[in-house]
Amino acid sequence: MVAGALLLALLAGCQQKDAPSANIAQTVRMPDAATLAQLGKAMFFDPSLSASGRQSCASCHDPAHGYGPPNALAVQLGGPNLDRQGKRATPNLTYTLNQTPIWHKVQAASLTERLTETDSPPTGGLMWDGRFNSLRDQAAGPMLDPDEMANESRAAVVEKLKRAPYAEAFRAAFGTSAFDNPDQAFDHAMRALERFELDDSSFHRYDSKFDAYLDGKAALSPAEQRGLQLFASPDKGNCASCHLIAKGADGSHPLLTDYQSAVLAVPRNPEIGVNADPLYYDLGLCGPKRQDQAHQTAYCGMFKTPSLRNTAKRGAWFHNGRMHSLEDAVRFYVERDLKPAKWYSRDAGGKTIAYDDLPPALRGNIDDVNPPFNRRAGDQPALNDQEIRDVVAFLKTLNDGYQP
Repeated sequence: MVAGALLLALLAGCQQKDAPSANIAQTVRMPDAATLAQLGKAMFFDPSLSASGRQSCASCHDPAHGYGPPNALAVQLGGPNLDRQGKRATPNLTYTLNQTPIWHKVQAASLTERLTETDSPPTGGLMWDGRFNSLRDQAAGPMLDPDEMANESRAAVVEKLKRAPYAEAFRAAFGTSAFDNPDQAFDHAMRALERFELDDSSFHRYDSKFDAYLDGKAALSPAEQRGLQLFASPDKGNCASCHLIAKGADGSHPLLTDYQSAVLAVPRNPEIGVNADPLYYDLGLCGPKRQDQAHQTAYCGMFKTPSLRNTAKRGAWFHNGRMHSLEDAVRFYVERDLKPAKWYSRDAGGKTIAYDDLPPALRGNIDDVNPPFNRRAGDQPALNDQEIRDVVAFLKTLNDGYQP
């Protein structure tokens, strides 16, 4: 109630300053960005907006964990009783929200380009499969997902907003009849969440040790420095080919992603209940959550490259949460094709099923040309054990909140 009262007081103060009318709340329909962000923040941390009454956006997107999950579960639990298991790992929300391009695929401009140049992968969009092109649409997804906040409809969310401590602040912002049209009220609410995620500095702090290093205000340890070099080397980790680390032309610090999608063939995760069905596959850009690209079989198995900022604050990595240590996540890249028996399941005859989370007909989609994926059984790995540990040491410098 205190937060709602403070927000209402702030709105009232703005109204008194900007217009003399006592009925200003009836005429205001679109508040300024700061007011929207304040409302969005109240909603982001409000568990009453879920069907269970116990799950807020922040339950899965914890500020202390880079707005990612606060635990090591592969996927989070939700639903009306918080006992429904999701199907994908919760992504971090920091940094990329306000700079992610809309989902697109650059097509070759000429026959010559199509014959001589490597095809570019799809780029952009929000979520692991890039299916949303605005934060307001992305915010609506979990609100209505039966495995997450599990509201039955937009109107159900609005009914909860009417009872929230900041309901009067919502009316002051959007008018006394703000809740009369449920679809419009829901859209206003999602715009407020969008504004909070775009404007609040906690989503883009740029205060990691790596940021301090880029500004000449910190020195990396020997292991961190080696890790950075391995991360950037095209013949070693080659991580920077997707997780960009160069400053922008304007001096802006990198976001550690190129926003593109890739087929890494992460092993099937038996921790996810739906994977007990041998006919179920999470194919990323071509389904099951995303449907508009289902006909593009070349996209099957593609998931968007996440930012690696705050990655060391996670307890589960990749779209299916298959890895539970950062060292294992790096090691998988190195050993996927060198030691497939170590990572993948086996059939009834004991034979390793390489790339087992893709249907057999689509296993040719994997990225296997560039290091470290260009090694085969018997080759030397792109990184040895010490080098893997050095890369992990560097990745830990990407956590927000560095204190010299």
